[in-house]
Parts: sequence; structure tokens; C-alpha cells
Amino acid sequence: MDGAAPVVLGPEDGDISPEGRVRDRFLLEAHQTGGHFALVEHRFEPHSLAAPMHRHSREDEYTYVVRGRIGAITDGREVLAETGDLVHKPRGQWHTFWNPGDEEARVLELISPGGFEQLFRWMMTHPVEDPAELAVEAASYGAEVDMEATVRLLQEHAGEFDF
Repeated sequence: MDGAAPVVLGPEDGDISPEGRVRDRFLLEAHQTGGHFALVEHRFEPHSLAAPMHRHSREDEYTYVVRGRIGAITDGREVLAETGDLVHKPRGQWHTFWNPGDEEARVLELISPGGFEQLFRWMMTHPVEDPAELAVEAASYGAEVDMEATVRLLQEHAGEFDF
């Protein structure tokens, strides 16, 4: 990063996933930050789950709510975060998050160290139809996926979330 030119991204700049109920906008990736962190914006349609219940062994995540509100489970606790709130999801803790509202929600996801954002890229092009395939891909990033807990979460919230 030494001597790198400043980067200014506008509100629609960056690599944005083309479709889906949760779209990812890649602002800074590990290869741009010397691996120190990644910054991804998640854009949630109403009643959309961001990811299955999962945990990772290498990264901490910090989710800042820019618009709307999100529900999250981290370390077995369910929380609701509003615009301006920050949710910390430390490595090693099972977690997931979703938009429980009727309007779009947007969050900034800071991942430290970077690299895990590449699993988001993989998920953009591989719809979760085979949990085993997702588990294998997640494991390559030092992560585990709990589809049974994900199904329970969807049932608890009246199956309102599309994944």
C-alpha cells in the first residue's frame, strides 16, 4: 500500500453483485489492503438472510448499520441493530444476520484480517442448493456452516427470509 494513490469510491462504485436478495458491494478487498482488512457493503431486501449460521476461525467482523435495521445472532444471543449501531462478531462465535424489516437495509462489513470476503464472491455465483458444497468451500476459508441452526432460525421467524 505504500505509495498507492488515494481511492475514492462513489455511492454506486465498486464491484456489486448483479442480483440476489442480498447484494454485496466490494469496496476494499484484502489484496488492496495488504491483507489487513476488507470492507464490503451488504444490501438487504426486506426479510432476507445474509448467510447461513456460521463461524470462522481467522477473522473478526464488524457490522455497521448504514440504513434500516438488522437482526443478528452472535454467541447465542439475538440482537436488533438500528441505523448507526455496530455489531461485533468475534472469530470463533456462531453468527448470522438478516433484515427483519419491510424496507431495504444496508450495512458496512469490516473483516479483519481480510480474505474471507472471497467466500462472499463465491456465494454470489454458487446458489446454496447443496449444503455439503457450501461446507467444503467454507472450510477452505477456515469456516464452519450449521445448516440445521439456519433452518431453525428460518422457522422461528416464520420462514420469512429468502436465502
